[in-house]
Amino acid sequence: MIGWEDIYKVITAMFPLYAALILGYGSVKWWHMFKPDHCDAINQLNCYFIMPLFTFDFTTRINPYKMNFRFLAADGISKAIILLAIYIWAKFSTKGNYPWSITTFSLSTLNNTLVVGVPLMSAMYGPFGENLVIQSSILQFTIWIIILLVMYAFRSVNKSLDQAVTPNESPTDLEGNIEADSIPTRPSLLILLKVVGVKLAKNPNSYACILGLAWALVSNRWNLKMPSIIDGSVQIMSRAGSGVAMFCMGLFMALQEKIIDCGATLTAYGMLLRFVVAPATMAVGSLAVGLRGDVLCIAIIQAALPQAIASFVFAKEYELHTSVLSTAVIFGTIVSIPVLIAYYVVLDLLST
Repeated sequence: MIGWEDIYKVITAMFPLYAALILGYGSVKWWHMFKPDHCDAINQLNCYFIMPLFTFDFTTRINPYKMNFRFLAADGISKAIILLAIYIWAKFSTKGNYPWSITTFSLSTLNNTLVVGVPLMSAMYGPFGENLVIQSSILQFTIWIIILLVMYAFRSVNKSLDQAVTPNESPTDLEGNIEADSIPTRPSLLILLKVVGVKLAKNPNSYACILGLAWALVSNRWNLKMPSIIDGSVQIMSRAGSGVAMFCMGLFMALQEKIIDCGATLTAYGMLLRFVVAPATMAVGSLAVGLRGDVLCIAIIQAALPQAIASFVFAKEYELHTSVLSTAVIFGTIVSIPVLIAYYVVLDLLST
């Protein structure tokens, strides 16, 4: 039975994250310490150096040979349910469309597994919970983010082709005297994968998880320890991961005109997907593979974690519903403590 002491432990683990967020917000909004270009530089430092090492560090801590494959299968089933629902909505609903399908998938699948998830699960369920949420992050970085990038790339290429030939212009108008067989065709899957591959190669976050998993496989297979000189080099940056990530979120908040930037209706839509639909589908997937007890509780709670910061980064890069994703990240992170504690208490009551 969960008591006030357990809830206090969760709040104690989460409060430092919010302290870093407030410091980032105040440094721009109240104290005027940083200008927008300074904030961009800090964000780049976090994106290209601190977060990749942070991700690598946590991924190397797991034992891939002892991963909970039922838990991972439940995650896969939940995402498959979401993809199927989005496909049916886009295909058969008059309001369904591809751009909103991408945003809906992002809102309902990508959560903040490491920055918020690790300290939260550690406080709630100890090392066992921390280990499971790291396993979830591996699937997110190696599968779901790649699927999202493919969706973004497909829209981007199609949009470019649609702009290349407009209804009022013939190919001759655009290129001079060319042969209606030289009209651009839809890109093949191989071309899309190349586009995605280039973008992934430029972002160290995309393969930090893969490198960490590779080391975890090798080190646990032959009982190796990471050389101290390498471990120290990783740790000195990794330890700043949670704090700097939340600080950067505070900077971003301060640069926005308002926290709820997309209106009440779309904000409610994003919160519904993140805090209701995502854990509900995870519950279905978990029950389908027979998860019970603490594993079931951890699966549902980690699915209700606030929106991943990376989802906003991708939305901004591809210029698709940026205000919706920024609101989901900022507002979702702010309200996540009471929501997650509520899940924690309710699931404990149901399991007893």
